Amino acid sequence: MLTVILLSLITVLSVVFALKRKRPLYLALPVVSLIGFAFVKILMVPMPFWDTVKFIFNLRG
Repeated sequence: MLTVILLSLITVLSVVFALKRKRPLYLALPVVSLIGFAFVKILMVPMPFWDTVKFIFNLRG
């Protein structure tokens, strides 16, 4: 739950800063933080990294 609140806060703050300072680069911050969060969660799986990535993308149907 804390992660959801933190990512929501990052998103809201980046939108506010992007509108206030008129810099669209601030809108990349939530995307980068979500990718970083997913990367950390993948690293926490006790399998080798590439096997975990292959497993995730083989979950079809």
